Amino acid sequence: MPTKSDKIELSEHELREITGYAADCARRALSIFEESFPADTRPREAIDAADAFAGGGRRTGALRQRAWAAFKAAQEAASPAAEDAARAACHAAAAAYLHPLADAHQVKHILGAAAHAARAEELASGEDRGVTAGTLEWARRHAPAAVTEVLGRLPAAPPGGGRVGEFIRDLDTALRA
Repeated sequence: MPTKSDKIELSEHELREITGYAADCARRALSIFEESFPADTRPREAIDAADAFAGGGRRTGALRQRAWAAFKAAQEAASPAAEDAARAACHAAAAAYLHPLADAHQVKHILGAAAHAARAEELASGEDRGVTAGTLEWARRHAPAAVTEVLGRLPAAPPGGGRVGEFIRDLDTALRA
């Protein structure tokens, strides 16, 4: 098993696929945020910026700024479901900055958008565990090869992180199976 200081291989193609996947996952919960805050475009802009990078665009400071703006939108959200939807968007844009380190924390960068989207949908549904299971199954089935290949180079997802951390570990385990 690699140690935290070990570097892993991470190609630009893999980084783009992971970012595109994260954007797809975050997009599933975007309407939850937009229903509460229709004039706030920060999460949508973060997802759009992630899509642009995934589609061949450059990894720029503007992409990082969009991630931080979505994070700020999450902090300002009045409902927990909207907060997690915005956090999913933040993780989508931030996925472009995944580090080539064998650090379990990097698993959160790969699967954070999916986990926060699942939590947003769970909260919006009144804690319906069936909704969560469906969202996580969708995320498992739609993960491109790059996601599973890069996860295979990393230690397992770390403990902690509440319900979102639980989703990250569940999805990590399912994708490694």
